[in-house]
Amino acid sequence: MLTTGLLSSIINSNKNNNSYSFNESAAMKYSRQRELVLQAVRENPIHPTADQVYHILKKDNPQISLATVYRNLNLLSQTGQIVKIPLPNQGDRFDGHTVPHYHMLCQQCGQVFDLQLSLLDGLDEQIQASTGFAVTGHQLIVTGYCPHCQQAGADSTAH
Repeated sequence: MLTTGLLSSIINSNKNNNSYSFNESAAMKYSRQRELVLQAVRENPIHPTADQVYHILKKDNPQISLATVYRNLNLLSQTGQIVKIPLPNQGDRFDGHTVPHYHMLCQQCGQVFDLQLSLLDGLDEQIQASTGFAVTGHQLIVTGYCPHCQQAGADSTAH
């Protein structure tokens, strides 16, 4: 979770050059809107859509626009500050947890969950060695039904 103290110290340490960076390779000009978008994604484990980020921020920041949210989500994902999760027929979701991991998508409720498994460690290297393809990364999304939806389905068929 991104704390206000940590965020303030990062911003304050870079105020002289009017930029901030959450890692050394992704320096960018500071903007309050970008800070808010990043914070909203990192503090919401629901893997929000752009619309959800917009509605989260709009409550306390009525001046923010949906275009600003989209622009900043794209910039933050391009610089590795967040992860974009493309979902078929649902649009993109965003994850503030940038350590490599996989996701599970519930086909009933549409929720996205983190999956912490090392099943495919070395996969990128294996693909590169066997095909010559220069792998820059991969994403795995497991589809199925979350425990809540499984239980709801079992309850409805028991009657």
